[in-house]
Amino acid sequence: MSAIAQYLKAAGHAVSGADRQFVPGKYNESRQALEAEGIKCFAQGEGGLTNVYNRVVVSTAIEDSVPEVLEAKRLGLEIIKRSELLAEIVQTRKTIAIGGTSGKSTTTAMLYEILVHAGLKPSVIGGAGLTRLIQEGKIGNAAYDSGEWLIIEADESDGSIVQYHPEIGVLLNVDKDHQDLPELIKIFGVFKAHSKWFIVNKGNSHAAALSAGSAFDFDGRENADVSIHPDQFQQLGADISFSIVGQPFLVHAPGKHNMENALAAVAVARKLGVTWEVCSTALRAYQGIYRRHQVYGTKNGITLIDDFAHNPVKCARSIEACQPFASRLIAWFQPHGYGPTRFLRHDFVDELAKVIRPGDQIWMSEIYYAGGTAVKDISAGDLISDLQERGVDAHFVSNRNDLVQQLRPHLSASTTLLLMGARDPSLGDFAEQVWVELG
Repeated sequence: MSAIAQYLKAAGHAVSGADRQFVPGKYNESRQALEAEGIKCFAQGEGGLTNVYNRVVVSTAIEDSVPEVLEAKRLGLEIIKRSELLAEIVQTRKTIAIGGTSGKSTTTAMLYEILVHAGLKPSVIGGAGLTRLIQEGKIGNAAYDSGEWLIIEADESDGSIVQYHPEIGVLLNVDKDHQDLPELIKIFGVFKAHSKWFIVNKGNSHAAALSAGSAFDFDGRENADVSIHPDQFQQLGADISFSIVGQPFLVHAPGKHNMENALAAVAVARKLGVTWEVCSTALRAYQGIYRRHQVYGTKNGITLIDDFAHNPVKCARSIEACQPFASRLIAWFQPHGYGPTRFLRHDFVDELAKVIRPGDQIWMSEIYYAGGTAVKDISAGDLISDLQERGVDAHFVSNRNDLVQQLRPHLSASTTLLLMGARDPSLGDFAEQVWVELG
């Protein structure tokens, strides 16, 4: 929502908004950044909505009982979903839509970096803060410029991805997340049909089923000139390197999955006529995004990394990417939502049990509850018990504020401490807290 708000404001529209996180008298970094852009913010139920507005835009997380929704109905204002507004925006620009169950934010940021370096003056509506934009005092998940290309994240979690008709659609992967695989395959199939050009990561077996049949890792429908295949992959600490047709690439992001994200961005850029050299130079300058393998540093031999991973496959890939950092890894995870955790319980256990090495550990704190109606019949402790039955060194610490204290006997030099979780806006602050407590 904040990304669309910033984009529309920069495009010349009058925009304001309300959020339950905007508590009167309490500092909120996002609110400050939005108001610095001229976007007036209100606390939920504060009475900021009046009849001067034309439309009220809500996310799928907003219930009909929210005060602004009730007031919009009383005033007779049009109420639309976030995805509907984004679909309208897509129709006004030549759009590149990045889809998949993981890697969307990173690929969006990498592609934005390349197109900026290429002088194409792109716009972007993303789901995470780009470091290069955060350094300008912005939230970092949106930018508006005069070029013809707009890059967006296309979300499959609520099925809204089927509303977009992009010039170029990108499918990074298909793994069980918010929905079962057959439904996801169906949704991404519609996404493919709606895309003029379609680029697929054939390294993911489920995504490969929707490819155009090229023998390469990425392909474009009747567009073999963007088919690319990497060689000589290496990871050294937080950096990865590889080559494409002899052009060396260095990216400051760990893991093979980030090479795949980079390949997707390069495939799109090549379709737009960007040279291999510009792609390489741009990705070398890529500074990352907020809470995507964000390395805080090392204290007493312990390296702290914060990551947005939140579904089974994402968590497993995040752990694998961080294992080369040190001889031992301790991962902490905060699941979000009782329904999603219940739905993915066995998948979490299976994926985590595969990647936790002897000597590694996995810790969890209680499920994050964002409000609304939920049946609280599952606990993160249940996942820990399942993992312990599989022989995994797993631990439950209900209150995450007790994590560092309980971890101390388990910490030693040459250890990576990986924090994982999503949806909870205080997770970034929690990582800062852990960094301080590691002292």
